[in-house]
Amino acid sequence: MSKALRLSEKWFRFGLWIVAFVFASFLIGLGGTIVQNLPKVEHRVTLDDFIDQKAAAPLRDELKAMREKRQVAQDAHDQAQLKLNGARANSAAARDTFNNWLATRHATKRPEQDAELIERTQALDELKILERKALADVERQQQGLLDARQSEERAQRDLRELERAATDKLVIEQRSQELRVFGYRLALTLPLLAVAGWLFAKKRQSTWWPFVWGFIYFALFAFFVELVPYLPSYGGYVRYAVGIVITVLVGRYAIVALNRYLEKQKQAEAMPDVERRKELSYDTALARLAKKVCPGCERPVDLANTAIDYCPHCGICLFYHCVRCNERKSAFARFCHACGATSQGDAG
Repeated sequence: MSKALRLSEKWFRFGLWIVAFVFASFLIGLGGTIVQNLPKVEHRVTLDDFIDQKAAAPLRDELKAMREKRQVAQDAHDQAQLKLNGARANSAAARDTFNNWLATRHATKRPEQDAELIERTQALDELKILERKALADVERQQQGLLDARQSEERAQRDLRELERAATDKLVIEQRSQELRVFGYRLALTLPLLAVAGWLFAKKRQSTWWPFVWGFIYFALFAFFVELVPYLPSYGGYVRYAVGIVITVLVGRYAIVALNRYLEKQKQAEAMPDVERRKELSYDTALARLAKKVCPGCERPVDLANTAIDYCPHCGICLFYHCVRCNERKSAFARFCHACGATSQGDAG
């Protein structure tokens, strides 16, 4: 068809297709924004909307207090452990010193050192007593830390039980909310598909066809692309079901159109040659000739063969001789390419 169009008309059509795509892109942007913002029509539910607040509030307060108590106990235990480590180090150092001194005394066997032996032994016993006290303090802090942890775990366990029951309700509500939002999106996109189908069937060749095709592209994109990321687990069934319905409708339309076209062709081929050529528009005839097919029946014809003046399939006249210059010319041309004579005086 493009070979039969005027140069300006080709550029106009190209520009109109650009208009169609630009129009579709703006519609797609608007539709995508609407589809994305549809969940905002629903209240966003959280776990606190379903948990037993009267039972959960005291548990949360207790859990907070137990965490603070555990932290205090942990700090006290760390300090006691540090003191115990120091006492053990002092005791070990004193013991090593005492053992070295005792070995020296056994070697010298000096009786005047007995008083010092007693003094050193008493000092070592005092360090052991301090070590035992530090150990007892650590054990006491460990017990307090264990009690705080167990109390915290009990509160945490009770709170988890409440949260588990609330989570089940939250999942059910989120599922219902997801289905409602999906219904909103489906209710938005399905009518667009219906309108796009009507426009395709009735208006795709009208004066305003760029906007028609732009809307058709937008509707198809909105359903098969924009809706897909929000489909629930069974959303694929919806998409495939709609795809099947659309395919059946388009297929039925194509079959009916084909049968109608074939019937129309049969009726046209039964008409006289002159009337058939008058029924064909100039642009349609040139477009079909450019494709090397018969303008009447659209079957292939060897147009380069100068011996063929009539279609061997339907009998329509393709070429004849100009009455003014006798040059062979197309039966569908308005003027003779050799002398410029109009077709009004030509003989069929």
